[in-house]
Amino acid sequence: MKTFTPKPSDIEREWFIVDAEGLVLGRMATEIARILRGKHKPIFAPHTDTGDHVIVINADKIVLTANKLEQKMVYRHSGYPGGLKTRSYGDLLKERPADTVRNSIIGMLPHNRLGAQVATKLKVYAGTNHPHAAQKPQELVLDKARAKG
Repeated sequence: MKTFTPKPSDIEREWFIVDAEGLVLGRMATEIARILRGKHKPIFAPHTDTGDHVIVINADKIVLTANKLEQKMVYRHSGYPGGLKTRSYGDLLKERPADTVRNSIIGMLPHNRLGAQVATKLKVYAGTNHPHAAQKPQELVLDKARAKG
């Protein structure tokens, strides 16, 4: 049996918009990564970019469960001895909410050239305004990612 490869003419890209207000970061990121890769389509092939475009708004109103805002840390290293820097997710979400959400979603994509290509179809904004109204994005409701309570 031959490997199925979708032709460029087979791939139809759509635009989706996700309102992140009240959504749990990790659960939302997995669903968005799935749509960016194209796993929700019957023509999905792991070696081809068949995914759709996703716009995330209200990234500043994302929710982290338990005590992750204070306890979960983000690490960076300069490459030099003693160059490890740590920050809490709460500090990072206050300062750069769009970058934090973008990095969480990109971390769930493949770490190769295909993943870099897929990541270009992700647009994240801290507020409700975005410049993609001309694409007429469909509302994507992620009820499984909604925070309880």
